Amino acid sequence: MTADKATHKLAGKVAIVTGGASGIGAATVRRLAAEGASVISTDVDSGRGQAVADEAGAVFVTHDVSDPEQWQPVVDRALADFGRLDAMVNNAGIVRAGTIADVTMETWAHVIGVNLTGVMLGCQHAIAAMKLNPGGSSGSIINISSTTAFAAIPSDVAYVASKGGVRSMSKSIAVYCGQQGLNIRCNAVIPGATDTGIIESAAQRQPGVRDHLATISPLGRMGTPEDLAAAVVFLASDDSLFVTGSDLFVDGGALAVHPGY
Repeated sequence: MTADKATHKLAGKVAIVTGGASGIGAATVRRLAAEGASVISTDVDSGRGQAVADEAGAVFVTHDVSDPEQWQPVVDRALADFGRLDAMVNNAGIVRAGTIADVTMETWAHVIGVNLTGVMLGCQHAIAAMKLNPGGSSGSIINISSTTAFAAIPSDVAYVASKGGVRSMSKSIAVYCGQQGLNIRCNAVIPGATDTGIIESAAQRQPGVRDHLATISPLGRMGTPEDLAAAVVFLASDDSLFVTGSDLFVDGGALAVHPGY
């Protein structure tokens, strides 16, 4: 969606998006900014991250989400530049091959560190910042999980474990914030096969993989990063004020299909 077609439903809101250099993250940075939000985008890829941020009119910060010491400066930047934090989009994630038979401790630790610990740290720092919002605590935490949290693949046990953890953790955080009276919501977005750089790399190694992934959804196509960004906008906006602890499926109906059909 271009800026001239946006509804500006996020005007006045401030968001942090991790993994904003490419794929779902980049589309989310662009869409949140087009909807009027002030956006801090973070990534370990400073070159592409800065380029996307410049295009969208966002602020870019180089940031490894798995490093606890790098989180406070990101949140401090949002508060210093914009005075509040309304949405935290924990999107950064990695994929590393490894079945339960051959996954190494190095691979396991790396994937869990980025995909699960990084999300936990983002939630923890978001809650602390959102408590300080003018007018009282409020905000929306949006964690990007995966359909593999429901239907596992054997080839990347660490990724599957991490995304299942993100989904369950999001519910725990939602209940905690609600019971504490914080007015901070937490939800998980569940993408299906999405046409990102990861898919492009896989297609170069396996020419038929793109066609195969398109058949997973009854809609006959993969999702686009923009499809996911639209879901994030909904959860970041006031349209979802009574939505927390939920799984928002953006999988084209893939998990709705009986395996025999």
